[in-house]
Amino acid sequence: MNPLKPLEPRPASGRSVSRRGLLSALVALVGSGWLGTGTARAAPESDPFLVIVNSRNPLRSVPREFLEGAFLKKVSRWDDGEAIRPVDQGPALRARGSFSRLVLKRSVAAVKSYWLQRIFAGRDTPPPELDSDEAVIRYVRTHHGAVGYVSADRNLDGTKTLTIR
Repeated sequence: MNPLKPLEPRPASGRSVSRRGLLSALVALVGSGWLGTGTARAAPESDPFLVIVNSRNPLRSVPREFLEGAFLKKVSRWDDGEAIRPVDQGPALRARGSFSRLVLKRSVAAVKSYWLQRIFAGRDTPPPELDSDEAVIRYVRTHHGAVGYVSADRNLDGTKTLTIR
């Protein structure tokens, strides 16, 4: 056996596997999430969230793109001129993963990377990250212009929900 020649993997059948076949199999495993890719996968739609705003906010619905702009601080004011005060949940919470995936169209890790770049460039700071639904509800209730998201099964005392269009 030549020690400099790479070994060709052989399946149980004894036939050799082409490199293209190995590459295809590896791509399929990565795409399926079987091999770790460094990012957590959010749970499917079974983990819904509600977008909440301060009770003084006159809106009942908002486009997804507007929320994306608000949480990435590309949009800074509501239609009535009030400053938008977004609040995030901690990165390990389920609502954060669902919100990031469905509204921001990015993984939580990609959002973190976005904010690191903005901070490093001296452009802005991320929304505060709170550690529970209750903390987000308190923040939204006490700050005019606030917007956040919580798990769908929470008591929304003193806030109101927005429908995402």
